[in-house]
Amino acid sequence: MSSQINVVGAGLVGSLLGLRLRQKGFDVRLYERRSDPRKVKRAEGRSINLALSHRGIGPLKAAGVYDQVAPYLIPMKGRMMHSKSADLTVQPYGKEGQHINSVPRSQLNKVLLEAAEQQNVEVFFEHQSTEVDLDMANVHFSNGNSASGDVLIGTDGAFSSVRKSMQLTDRFNFSQQYIEHGYKELHIAAINESFALDPNYLHIWPRGNFMLIALPNFDKTFTCTLFFPYEGDVSFASLRDEAQISDFFSKYFPDIPPLIPDLIHQFQNNPTASLITTKCDPWHRGKTIILGDAAHAIVPFYGQGMNSGFEDVRIFGEVGESVNWNWNELLPTYSKKRKRDADAISELALMNFVEMRDHVADPKFLRQKKLEAAIHDRFPKDWLPLYSMVTFSDMPYSEALRLGKIQGKIMQEVLEEGKDLIPEAMDFREIVERYKARK
Repeated sequence: MSSQINVVGAGLVGSLLGLRLRQKGFDVRLYERRSDPRKVKRAEGRSINLALSHRGIGPLKAAGVYDQVAPYLIPMKGRMMHSKSADLTVQPYGKEGQHINSVPRSQLNKVLLEAAEQQNVEVFFEHQSTEVDLDMANVHFSNGNSASGDVLIGTDGAFSSVRKSMQLTDRFNFSQQYIEHGYKELHIAAINESFALDPNYLHIWPRGNFMLIALPNFDKTFTCTLFFPYEGDVSFASLRDEAQISDFFSKYFPDIPPLIPDLIHQFQNNPTASLITTKCDPWHRGKTIILGDAAHAIVPFYGQGMNSGFEDVRIFGEVGESVNWNWNELLPTYSKKRKRDADAISELALMNFVEMRDHVADPKFLRQKKLEAAIHDRFPKDWLPLYSMVTFSDMPYSEALRLGKIQGKIMQEVLEEGKDLIPEAMDFREIVERYKARK
């Protein structure tokens, strides 16, 4: 295995991929347009905390780096909803002991880069790719350098320069869609060296067409993210001065101003960023392929962006092993195999935005979730809730989406029948059999 592999993009997916390929015996070079993140202070307001779960943990363990990441993880065992009157409601994510983990992007990237370098992966920063020869796996950079190899892999994000070269080729399909919402991050400092909120939950302030969330950080702070329309009567465009910002938070999030004394300053100075979904097909051209956000950028509402990218790395390796690392076979096989699941998690992420900002405060939705949990408790092998399929299993995303739609239809039928209002009238086995018949 003497192939020379060049990876453009040394973020989370690229650094993990480079590490795993090096562990398989390949010579690997990573090229990153940014400066070394280990030497640069992170810009405030542009992180979107990450939620590491089952699909991402497995590849980290396989790479032997999970133990270095673990100290930075904070387990979140469910959602904690904040009403306008500051009432709290908890929704567990799964069964007892199941949780997702808040993790800082910058620290995770540092761990992966250091692990890659320790395995003799060469990493080159401040290398912005400008021209790619897809068939020859060659890449040129803005600083005048170039690189050639046997395979070129683009893991350079949603606005991938490698993918842009593919877009210039014949019969390459590409689409991008911005949602009407943007996001702005806010920072909740520690209070007396302690968390200001319960750190073991993902906090959500659902408000119909918009929402605020907060994830804990290992330094006892919280990163809040406001997902909010760009335009409209209640939107970023409508909050133009200090009074409007103050009135908005007092009305919709009254428990936030006491937690963020400099709220108005943060709101006015932290950037507002957009949210994009991209899809393309195929993911390979010649000796070049794209993985992660470069191939399938998604919105963050299922917490699966990073996890799906790490799963890309796992599946890419599995396909590689199955074809004995025959690159001519590996690239098209992986591209075809993974595409359907990438489209599925893209759809699931958009669906979950509606759930998080609106449905979690709907009594009917809460009845449905309570009923699903009860069915799963009684028939754990026969009924696995959609969230658990996505977050706590390796089930293909496309299969989870298919089964989740069947479950959703059955739940709607049961709720319309009204039997859930009379517990003794519930026949869980009948519901499970109905589900089995439609699977």
